[in-house]
This record gives sequence, structure tokens and C-alpha cells, in this order.
Amino acid sequence: MRYLAMGLIALLIAAVSAIDAQARDYPYCLTSPGYGYPGECSYSTYAQCRASASGRRADCIINPRTAFGPRPGYRDQPRYYRQPNW
Repeated sequence: MRYLAMGLIALLIAAVSAIDAQARDYPYCLTSPGYGYPGECSYSTYAQCRASASGRRADCIINPRTAFGPRPGYRDQPRYYRQPNW
């Protein structure tokens, strides 16, 4: 019974932590010779990125994936043209 309760608690903790972890594109990237392009894109603010870049050969840029946003109307277009049934 004790192992069952511990297993349920562990499962609950894993489920809650999985809910919080969401994939997202952060707006700022840390670029450095060791990271490649666009770099480590895990900063919400420019100040966070600059603080991480302080003291090493690194700089901060805007994430190219979030710089321009999605193209308007791109997903609204149909994938193929449907012929009319006359």
C-alpha cells in the first residue's frame, strides 16, 4: 500500500511538471562562437540576455523566429484548389 501511494504521488508530480513545461520561442538569443546561429534562445527580456552575456565573448540578438511573426493569412489559405461540381 505504501508503494502504491508513493507511486501515485510521483505520477502526480510528473503530470503537474509536464503541464508547466511548454515549448515556446523566446524573443532574445545569446550568440557566441560556441553556440552557432541563432544561439541560445532562452531569454524573455533583453536585460536577462545581457546579464548572461556579461563577462564572456557573447552578444544578444532578437530571435529570428519571433522577429517578424507569422505571415498574415498564411494558414487561412486552402492547401489545394477544389474543382466545382457542375
